[in-house]
Amino acid sequence: MKYQQVEIAFFIERPNRFIAHCLNQQGEVIVAHVKNTGRGKEVLLPGAKVAVAYTPSIKRKTDYDLIAVKKGDNWFNIDSQLPNRLALEGILSGTIQLPSLIGKIVKFKREVRYRQSIFDIYLETDSGQKVFVEVKGMTLENKGIGAFPDAPTLRGLKHVKELVEARQEGYETYVLFIAQFEHLHLATINEAMQPELANIIRYGQLNGVNVLAYNCQVTADCVNLKQAIPFDVEASFEDPNK
Repeated sequence: MKYQQVEIAFFIERPNRFIAHCLNQQGEVIVAHVKNTGRGKEVLLPGAKVAVAYTPSIKRKTDYDLIAVKKGDNWFNIDSQLPNRLALEGILSGTIQLPSLIGKIVKFKREVRYRQSIFDIYLETDSGQKVFVEVKGMTLENKGIGAFPDAPTLRGLKHVKELVEARQEGYETYVLFIAQFEHLHLATINEAMQPELANIIRYGQLNGVNVLAYNCQVTADCVNLKQAIPFDVEASFEDPNK
């Protein structure tokens, strides 16, 4: 994913979850749409270097999108729309390996309803498999461990519960975490933030739901899927926002 017309600015404040005030390099305060409704408190700090994409339109209230934040020496992409695109492209190209997949993918759709959920990706293979993949973007990190979520998610909880039900009905099912940053060695669930999610992930894994994590190479204006990262729901994670 390559963003166009990206500028470097400095974060000032986030008056609500949708917008941020930033200072551009000309010394002007600009208003940017934050492309992630998560909290992001550990990266969106006053003075933090951010990447904003200039995307003016008469249909928009702001001319900029805040797409990435620099934490230390590393860029973190926070565009919540990006993981689904990276996931589908990665699956179709073979960069993302789905371990229980048998045969070639012959059909795919995005946003397919199952019961009360809409799963991000649906696949069929020439061996007759039917597959649901639910994609979650991961932007929270501490000491090289990535974690999800950074805020409680009832939607995510429902998705995993219904992936378990789909697995029991014969579908192959996956939770796929796309870590929107590079430097991590392990991915997990932020259990302190949402114990129920950690528990349903454990239950899902015991009942055949596959849980995968991949990281990305990230610059201010570009994101590339990189490689698989181990996922361990039992890993200890210290939330930097606590």
